[in-house]
Amino acid sequence: MLTIPLQATPSQSLSAVLGGQNCQINVYQKSTGMYLDLYVSNSPIITATICLDRVRLVRETYLGFIGDLAFADTQGTSDPVYTGLGSRFVLLYLEASDL
Repeated sequence: MLTIPLQATPSQSLSAVLGGQNCQINVYQKSTGMYLDLYVSNSPIITATICLDRVRLVRETYLGFIGDLAFADTQGTSDPVYTGLGSRFVLLYLEASDL
């Protein structure tokens, strides 16, 4: 399991190599919650997926992503909000062996 570093900003994009996959991750806050887009080699895997505490984001192997992503609240069980990103709320990459 790896922690993906995020900043406490309402919208951000980052690139990372996860499980040998070239990933682009967009995280953004809306009035209805926090959402995430995941692209691998510029192909969408998931888009506009709501982020909840300890709920895997990709979930389905047919999407072709090796592993999964999930947010975790380090101080309880609240769903993530941008003001706590990188401190209270962490984005985790779950490797295939973690699933």
